[in-house]
Amino acid sequence: MSYTLIKNGTLIDGNGGDPVKGAAVLLKDNKIDAVGKAEDMPTVDGDVNVIDANDGFILPGLIDTHVHMTMQKKSTQETLETPFSLKFYETIDYMRNTLNAGVTTVRDAGFTDVGVKEAVERGHVEGPRMQVSINPLTITGGHGDSWMRSGTDITRVSYPSMPSGVCDGPDQVHQKVREMLRAGADIIKVHATGGVMSPTDRPEFTQFSPEELEIIVREAEYRAGVKVMAHAQGYEGIKNAVRAGIHSIEHGIFIDDEAIELMLENGTYLVPTLLAPVSVLEAAESSNHLPEYAVQKARDVIEIHQESAAKAYEAGVKIAMGTDAGVMPHGTNLRELDLMCKIGMTPMESIVATTKVAAECMGWDDRIGTVEEGKLADIVITKEDPIADISSLEDIANIVTVVKDGKVVKEEKTQAAVTA
Repeated sequence: MSYTLIKNGTLIDGNGGDPVKGAAVLLKDNKIDAVGKAEDMPTVDGDVNVIDANDGFILPGLIDTHVHMTMQKKSTQETLETPFSLKFYETIDYMRNTLNAGVTTVRDAGFTDVGVKEAVERGHVEGPRMQVSINPLTITGGHGDSWMRSGTDITRVSYPSMPSGVCDGPDQVHQKVREMLRAGADIIKVHATGGVMSPTDRPEFTQFSPEELEIIVREAEYRAGVKVMAHAQGYEGIKNAVRAGIHSIEHGIFIDDEAIELMLENGTYLVPTLLAPVSVLEAAESSNHLPEYAVQKARDVIEIHQESAAKAYEAGVKIAMGTDAGVMPHGTNLRELDLMCKIGMTPMESIVATTKVAAECMGWDDRIGTVEEGKLADIVITKEDPIADISSLEDIANIVTVVKDGKVVKEEKTQAAVTA
């Protein structure tokens, strides 16, 4: 049994209340044992590892509900030339960058198999806690089908623990959901519309029929207790997904009043990923490795995307933070928070979106998302006040200490722990 005391900081606990100055958090093994003022911490027997926050800010471990942990955008040529197994070694760096940014939990939206998740859980590599969707379900020729007219599938390699997600019609949809569950999916991902990065469709295009989407939900949630997340960007595809009972809408580029009413009625989460099209346009300015069709589609949708997210926020739709990391470099996740504030959210609301609400979206609010007694010991200490300047979180040097599951996984020298 071991104890760690984090003291001398201002607590932003993830619940949205006022920050608490002079706060302390006592960790017992991998759980939070007590939260309050330093003088109110219980006395414990034996040595206590002390982390001095040095007047910094104590937050819950942050959560990104939409990442692609085993990929990071490359040119088509580099993608074709990269040996298959290399991606797993590259993922070690992606996971380290994610932790360094203060993100201790992620929901993987595709292309990460259960072996990567288990490698983290077994301690072979350090990485964020994760839920995996294995491979997104997609129609032939839709978003997620990377077959090119040359006859080459440029990115989607299937292997025993990564079954293909391409399926058409009720029978194949039944089978593919079952294959993803068999492969260890914690959540099922479906592409309900086209997208920005796919070569043969557009975000407005609808994929899968209402009947097919209902089958996906029934097979996943009702038979196996697993929820469904939907890449959904066009009006009709979003509404089809919500009506089918899908748990969260990813991206939500085109949202109208009817879609908002449906989302409110069904308690559907929105994961806006505002950073995704922004990063596509930024990458296009600095290199030529992105295909022109993707760049043009990003230009076409960026403003309506922001307007839709703002409209949903103002109406009271539940918003969880997600980035589409992998489209942009891993470790830059917290740029999303400033973009969320630009659509009208307050800094505190954006923090709650990446803590408490994100945990609720993942169904893990009983264990993570807030700094409360009994929850897992995921803690982030920042040098600067994120309420005063939410963009300060974008600088990973400002994230001075990261604790995941009771273990310090990042600690700047100025934050060196001592034994008392």
